[in-house]
Amino acid sequence: MRVKLIGLLAVALLFAACGPRTQPAEDFTEQPPGLLELEAHEAFFNNLASLCGQTFAGEQTYRSHHGESWAGRSMIMYVTVCEDDHIHIPFHVDDDQSRTWMFTAEDGNLVFRHQHLHEDGTHEEGSMYGGVANAEGNAFVQYFPADEFTASVIEGGGGNLWIVSMDEQMTYFSYRLDRDGEKRFEIVFDLRNPLVN
Repeated sequence: MRVKLIGLLAVALLFAACGPRTQPAEDFTEQPPGLLELEAHEAFFNNLASLCGQTFAGEQTYRSHHGESWAGRSMIMYVTVCEDDHIHIPFHVDDDQSRTWMFTAEDGNLVFRHQHLHEDGTHEEGSMYGGVANAEGNAFVQYFPADEFTASVIEGGGGNLWIVSMDEQMTYFSYRLDRDGEKRFEIVFDLRNPLVN
């Protein structure tokens, strides 16, 4: 009887050693798609979101002859709303509080829009112009060519290109407008010295 048990045990061990082996089951769990399809767009969005809750002063660093100069005017950006799919930055020029820069994730794209509101909260004519980021940017700079809506509400606006940038040390934030390949306007904000709200 003892010999028989030993024989059965030997067969069992042999089967365990030489029998069919199964691979670990692959993990087919689907990961939810990111709100932004391009990694550079997401990285830029996250860098911008790191400023949330802070307020910064800026100044005009360039203005071409095509428009009115804002030199000497008070310019303040408030990074107030930071959600998974949108960041809102009210931008005040002196007492004018009508402007808000809006960065949103829409259908996997990074979109930049300019919201202009009347004092009663209704949209000014032409509000929400802007564009969709192209693939040329990185985690610290993005390029937003004007969309069709912008071309329809701003004379010559179809040639607009907004360049929004920060440096890798996060010491400045720049808002720049080019038109038809020509630099038109730039404001730079000092991120090193947030204002006390």
